[in-house]
Amino acid sequence: MMKYWFFQLLFVIAANAQEPYVVVLGTAQDGGYPQAGCNKACCRAVWEKKLAFEAVSCIALVDPNTGQRWIFDATPDFKIQLEALKTTSQNANNDLSGIFLTHAHIGHYTGLMDLGREVMGAKSVPVYAMPRMKTYLESNGPWSQLVQLENIKLQPLQEDILIELNDRLKVRAFRVPHRDEFSETVGFEIIGPQKRLVFIPDIDKWQKWNQSLETLVQNVDYALLDGTFYKDGEINRPMSEVPHPFVTETISLLKHLPISQKKKVHFIHLNHTNPLLQRTSPEYQEILKDGFQVTHTQQSFKL
Repeated sequence: MMKYWFFQLLFVIAANAQEPYVVVLGTAQDGGYPQAGCNKACCRAVWEKKLAFEAVSCIALVDPNTGQRWIFDATPDFKIQLEALKTTSQNANNDLSGIFLTHAHIGHYTGLMDLGREVMGAKSVPVYAMPRMKTYLESNGPWSQLVQLENIKLQPLQEDILIELNDRLKVRAFRVPHRDEFSETVGFEIIGPQKRLVFIPDIDKWQKWNQSLETLVQNVDYALLDGTFYKDGEINRPMSEVPHPFVTETISLLKHLPISQKKKVHFIHLNHTNPLLQRTSPEYQEILKDGFQVTHTQQSFKL
């Protein structure tokens, strides 16, 4: 009997090891942390190596059974994140099953440059993009060269249409309101065999969206949400120029939820001025006390 349970335990461990998962490859806003030109205390500590560098907001989806890996947003830190993904997935090759793009702001697509002939010379990497995003890449250099040389192969995304990645993983893109100068902006729902995760790194304000944030949180297992700014007045310019929901606003909208729901929320896409980047800050500790979470690099979410 003991031998039976021993082998059952080994089976469970092996099965869990093969669960698909999402891994966080970066948590910072488009400019990373530290940010170019910032001499304030928030970045000075990183320049002086007293605090750790943080890569731009990015997640990856991994299926250990098939060896497939997908990246969500190609950031300026692409090379660092690709290496981290290779380590995390225990797969040393450079193959990607695809890259999903949220929108055409600099922190979310410019890492595609590393796929070009000046660097990796990649071959037909699938890049999933909404219609305006797809047209933008096809019509503007240097991105159009990636298409012409077949470094990337654009795959059209449609709003609210499920894409079956394999027999146990699906992805759905959904529109969110944002500064859409060059493309649409989307979030993604990633659906695994047992759990669901949503990724919304950028949105203007929750009140401008035609969906209920509370309902969204209740219907998923993990919600990685725009946490760009902690509160109003955080930067020395009108914050309406770069609209995002303040973390304090998101918390206020969800404060009445039970802890079991609050703990699903993980803030991501943190500006260099955001005190949530520093785990010793009072603001970080207060977030945890309130039942919410802050993403950290290499954090994983089983699906």
